Amino acid sequence: MSKVTEVVEALAEPIFQELGLELVEIQYVKEGKNWFLRVYIDSDNGVDIEDCGIVSERLSEKLDEIDPIPHNYFLEVSSPGAERPLKKDKDFEKAIGKNVFIKTYEPLDGEKGFEGKLLEFDGQTLKIEVKIKTRRKVIEIPYEKVANARLAVIFS
Repeated sequence: MSKVTEVVEALAEPIFQELGLELVEIQYVKEGKNWFLRVYIDSDNGVDIEDCGIVSERLSEKLDEIDPIPHNYFLEVSSPGAERPLKKDKDFEKAIGKNVFIKTYEPLDGEKGFEGKLLEFDGQTLKIEVKIKTRRKVIEIPYEKVANARLAVIFS
């Protein structure tokens, strides 16, 4: 995590607690000649444009006070969307019973990408039920082999 994202997380945490929101992710990236500070928020009931606006306004005030970024940037506050990333243990725990897409650092049974229903997560292993043609198979993925993960919208 970069110094900027750490500072932003520290500034944002009291705002999230007060509003009952959860920080999903902070990204500080350069795209073309512009810098973007992206803050993704969520809650058990989801978030709407009003929540994003309130967080943006309050966070912007805090950032202006401390001024941790020496150049111009765009602040974007939004929901991570239906395919939100799964980063922390609690994200995986909340995703049990939902469809997920998991990418691994190295192939497992010749595959690096797995999409299916997350059945279990014990902190060490993910159990996913995947559909292979017409049959279903449960695959166990060691947690340390997960490169990235997200919720998956599957259209049947």
